[in-house]
Amino acid sequence: MEYIRINKDNLAKEHICCAISNNDDIQVSAKKSWLKERLDEGLVFLKSTERGKCFIEYIPAEYAWVPIKADNYLYIDCLWVSGSFKGHGYSNDLLNACIEDGKKQKKLGLCILSSAKKRGFLADPKFLSHKGFEAADEADNGIQLWYLPFKKDAQKPAFKDCARKVRIKDKGIVVYYSHQCPFTAKYVPVIEKIAAEKGAAFKAIQFKDKKSAQNAPTPVTNYALFKDGVYITNEIQSDKKFLKLLGE
Repeated sequence: MEYIRINKDNLAKEHICCAISNNDDIQVSAKKSWLKERLDEGLVFLKSTERGKCFIEYIPAEYAWVPIKADNYLYIDCLWVSGSFKGHGYSNDLLNACIEDGKKQKKLGLCILSSAKKRGFLADPKFLSHKGFEAADEADNGIQLWYLPFKKDAQKPAFKDCARKVRIKDKGIVVYYSHQCPFTAKYVPVIEKIAAEKGAAFKAIQFKDKKSAQNAPTPVTNYALFKDGVYITNEIQSDKKFLKLLGE
């Protein structure tokens, strides 16, 4: 498998989204705009030459859009290998490239969000454990911060206090999101429209800069849905899933 690193010169023409083939899609344009602004901060997007089949996206943790304390770590936004491409070692290729890059930059290690059991849109804990990662911290909704130190005495990364107790005061449905995940550009407006049609209290809060994301009331900032102040899920809601949630 050959890999391509995204930069400002090839960003416009390269396919970068895991399940979207049309570069004119609002989801793609939103994601590419978000990526372009992060490249000067050291973000790396390494993808296969196959269209959107596998990629890794990581950034110096000081610039990550998550509420963590992880000075001198690299934070992995996403490691994705799709369907038929699984089982061929591509995840290892991508992760090893990240590890090599981190060591060249003299980082303390890598960190990434996961959980004790596999959850959608989060890294697989079995794979992380196999690669030497371990849980460094956990919020009260079960989201964990995993890390791979390059030295045994490396200080563990941790969640900021704002993200440890995952509660908010707002009633109704509240969705926090960013365009780090391309699917939010399509599906947040979808559920916002449904909520309006059903007369349900609804608020969508978009993180538009790293400062607000780094002080979020949730470990997951690309998509986090709350209902009456209680965290529900980080899985992006389709119309059917959201209608079911409203009916519960």
